[in-house]
Amino acid sequence: MKFNYSLDDMRCFCAVVRSGSFKQASEVLGIPHSTLSRRIAKLEQDLQLRLLNRDAHKVQMTLTGQQYFDRCCHLFDELNEVAISLYQDKHKACGRIRVAAPVNFGSHVLTPHFNAFLQQYPDINLDLRLSNQHIDLEEAAIDIAFRVGEHTAGHWIGRHLTDFRFMICGPARLPLEKIEHPSELARLPLLMCHPMSTWPLQHNRSRELYTFDPATNARMEVDDIAVLTRAVRDGLGVGFIPDYHAQPLIEAGELVRLLPDWSNQPRSCQLLYRDRHNMPHRVRLLIDFMLQRFAS
Repeated sequence: MKFNYSLDDMRCFCAVVRSGSFKQASEVLGIPHSTLSRRIAKLEQDLQLRLLNRDAHKVQMTLTGQQYFDRCCHLFDELNEVAISLYQDKHKACGRIRVAAPVNFGSHVLTPHFNAFLQQYPDINLDLRLSNQHIDLEEAAIDIAFRVGEHTAGHWIGRHLTDFRFMICGPARLPLEKIEHPSELARLPLLMCHPMSTWPLQHNRSRELYTFDPATNARMEVDDIAVLTRAVRDGLGVGFIPDYHAQPLIEAGELVRLLPDWSNQPRSCQLLYRDRHNMPHRVRLLIDFMLQRFAS
């Protein structure tokens, strides 16, 4: 049997039961007492059931009305919870943000900013997915992603955060023969870090371009900058290390820079998000926070 009744009438019925009277329920719902009475009568007519017994002083559920209320009241509780959750998404600084970033850039550059953000917004949680693989942002339900280089994520908005360069570095405690041109690097033991499988270089003054292929004499290939840097510091060879990671170690005397007149073109790091409008408030807060931190 197919019943044709209004969910709004069902909501009115639940309001009457919870309020205990038509008068109080009409005030809660913001509708006239007579309108509310007609809505309940229409629901009973549509269901072909008697839900309430009415007299001049009180309203009492029938046994059928009690069964009906027990089965349907939680639906409106859940709908109310959904509405509250959506309101919080739009207006409150709370909830979870899922973030994707490269391992090294995330751990060495982004982490202090993430920590500062969480300290400022204690009701927001971050779910950080650090990976050197370009994960499917949609499938992983990522809210914000950080990518190095040009991004290929369709329909995602990219905002520039910063640029960095790579440096050719060797161990400080081992003597290295003096070299003057990148082609001479082939004489040295080399360490590779993917995805930088080649080292594109340009002379700072002459603007000469040269792309060096370290695979010809690579002692080790890794996909993590931290592992590469440790291997260079331990004297295993020469590596191509991002400046934000290499510069503090050079200043501390743990690494030396080779061919300082040569550097690669700056690589861009971008912040990606899906939609300028209708995004959760917490996501907008993190976007604005990161853009401000990097701008300053």
